[in-house]
Amino acid sequence: MIQGILRARQAFAELVTLDEAVFPLDRAALTIALEEYPWIDVEEQLRRLDTLAARAEVFAGQSRSCDNLLAALNQALFVQEGLRGNTEDYYDPRNSFINEVLDRKVGIPISISAIYIEVGRRIGMKLEGVGFPGHFLVKHSEANQETLIDPYNGGRIMTMMHCQELLDRIYGGSVTVQPAFLQGMDKKAIVTRMLFNLKGIYYQRDEHQKALSVVERILVLNPGLPSEIRDRGLLYMQTSLFAKALADLESYLGATSAPEDSANIENHIRILRRVVAAEH
Repeated sequence: MIQGILRARQAFAELVTLDEAVFPLDRAALTIALEEYPWIDVEEQLRRLDTLAARAEVFAGQSRSCDNLLAALNQALFVQEGLRGNTEDYYDPRNSFINEVLDRKVGIPISISAIYIEVGRRIGMKLEGVGFPGHFLVKHSEANQETLIDPYNGGRIMTMMHCQELLDRIYGGSVTVQPAFLQGMDKKAIVTRMLFNLKGIYYQRDEHQKALSVVERILVLNPGLPSEIRDRGLLYMQTSLFAKALADLESYLGATSAPEDSANIENHIRILRRVVAAEH
């Protein structure tokens, strides 16, 4: 089991070294799952996406218009395959793993969107992830026209009114749609957001060791990110790795100018210094 996790971590680290232009979103997302499910065959999972794309191609026929290709994707993924948003148990960690989404047919916005983007790529559609606040979307851009899609809700086309309604549900009318909310994301940024989601789920469930493994992978993708160095330190505390916790929290304070949580972190550091001194 440990060897499988180490292999998965090594595979993830190797993918991260690739340039954005050739970075494989599908393989990276599956490699995230590989630490949780070290027995899965990544190549077999990729072939499942190939099969979905082949179905979409059949539905598309000869027409390569954006509307027709989107309709074909929706038919293949949501009507025939039955993928849908998990409204019953949104925070189930299985919703974040592509293999589980393909098996169980339910997921969260970002995992279903990753499948949508990658199946779309296989049929020649250039789709981008959109890190809309609180609800991941997909965008297709063509000839100065942008189409926003919500794969979580069956591939619904999103108008600005729909986007505002989403924000209103989350923020109670205090936030309005901004152009920045609709910008496309790099594939590595999508994987980072997938990891952030998973980290939050494990925090909620007090699964500190799993949360730690996610933070470590966030730092592989985003070396030196202060918030994650801090969180890794706090998780090291929870898992009794006190010397590592002390090093991370001191590093966080040294790299961050007057953070809001400095008093809390300084208190942890004082405690950790006593604990680490007592261990030697």
